[in-house]
Amino acid sequence: MVPKRWARSAVTRNAIKRQIYNVSARFGDRLPVAAHVVRLRTSFDRKRFISASSAHLKLAVRQELEQLFAGAVHPPAPAQVAA
Repeated sequence: MVPKRWARSAVTRNAIKRQIYNVSARFGDRLPVAAHVVRLRTSFDRKRFISASSAHLKLAVRQELEQLFAGAVHPPAPAQVAA
Protein backbone atom coordinates (compact mmCIF):
# COMPACT_ATOMS: atom_id res chain seq x y z
CA MET A 1 0.00 0.00 0.00
CA VAL A 2 1.43 3.32 -1.02
CA PRO A 3 -0.84 6.10 0.27
CA LYS A 4 -1.09 9.40 -1.54
CA ARG A 5 -0.14 11.34 1.59
CA TRP A 6 3.34 9.76 1.61
CA ALA A 7 3.96 9.69 -2.14
CA ARG A 8 2.02 12.52 -3.76
CA SER A 9 2.79 11.74 -7.37
CA ALA A 10 1.15 8.75 -9.05
CA VAL A 11 4.41 8.19 -10.91
CA THR A 12 6.25 7.86 -7.58
CA ARG A 13 3.62 5.51 -6.14
CA ASN A 14 3.75 3.31 -9.24
CA ALA A 15 7.55 3.23 -9.20
CA ILE A 16 7.50 2.12 -5.56
CA LYS A 17 4.87 -0.54 -6.30
CA ARG A 18 6.97 -1.90 -9.19
CA GLN A 19 9.93 -2.23 -6.82
CA ILE A 20 7.72 -4.08 -4.33
CA TYR A 21 6.56 -6.51 -7.03
CA ASN A 22 10.11 -7.11 -8.30
CA VAL A 23 11.67 -7.71 -4.89
CA SER A 24 8.76 -9.86 -3.67
CA ALA A 25 9.06 -12.02 -6.79
CA ARG A 26 12.72 -12.68 -5.96
CA PHE A 27 11.89 -13.69 -2.39
CA GLY A 28 8.58 -15.41 -3.22
CA ASP A 29 9.80 -19.01 -3.03
CA ARG A 30 11.49 -18.41 0.35
CA LEU A 31 8.63 -16.59 2.08
CA PRO A 32 6.12 -18.48 4.22
CA VAL A 33 2.77 -19.07 2.54
CA ALA A 34 0.65 -16.18 3.79
CA ALA A 35 -0.80 -12.86 2.75
CA HIS A 36 1.98 -10.28 2.93
CA VAL A 37 1.28 -6.55 3.09
CA VAL A 38 3.92 -3.92 2.40
CA ARG A 39 2.89 -0.45 3.49
CA LEU A 40 4.72 2.83 3.07
CA ARG A 41 4.72 4.45 6.50
CA THR A 42 6.65 7.66 5.93
CA SER A 43 7.16 10.03 3.06
CA PHE A 44 10.16 10.20 0.80
CA ASP A 45 12.02 13.48 0.97
CA ARG A 46 11.13 15.34 -2.22
CA LYS A 47 14.33 17.38 -1.97
CA ARG A 48 16.45 14.23 -1.87
CA PHE A 49 14.43 12.28 -4.45
CA ILE A 50 13.52 14.87 -7.05
CA SER A 51 12.37 12.51 -9.79
CA ALA A 52 10.16 9.44 -9.37
CA SER A 53 12.09 7.69 -12.10
CA SER A 54 15.51 8.48 -10.62
CA ALA A 55 17.92 5.64 -10.06
CA HIS A 56 18.59 7.05 -6.59
CA LEU A 57 14.95 6.59 -5.51
CA LYS A 58 14.74 3.11 -7.02
CA LEU A 59 17.93 2.05 -5.25
CA ALA A 60 16.76 3.41 -1.88
CA VAL A 61 13.39 1.65 -2.18
CA ARG A 62 14.98 -1.61 -3.34
CA GLN A 63 17.50 -1.65 -0.48
CA GLU A 64 14.81 -1.05 2.12
CA LEU A 65 12.56 -3.71 0.60
CA GLU A 66 15.38 -6.26 0.46
CA GLN A 67 16.03 -5.71 4.18
CA LEU A 68 12.31 -6.08 4.90
CA PHE A 69 11.93 -9.29 2.91
CA ALA A 70 15.18 -10.74 4.26
CA GLY A 71 13.78 -10.23 7.75
CA ALA A 72 10.58 -12.02 6.75
CA VAL A 73 12.55 -14.95 5.32
CA HIS A 74 14.86 -15.23 8.34
CA PRO A 75 13.00 -13.71 11.28
CA PRO A 76 15.20 -12.68 14.21
CA ALA A 77 15.44 -15.23 16.99
CA PRO A 78 13.41 -14.34 20.07
CA ALA A 79 15.46 -12.90 22.89
CA GLN A 80 16.08 -15.35 25.69
CA VAL A 81 15.02 -14.23 29.13
CA ALA A 82 17.63 -14.68 31.82
CA ALA A 83 16.30 -16.82 34.65
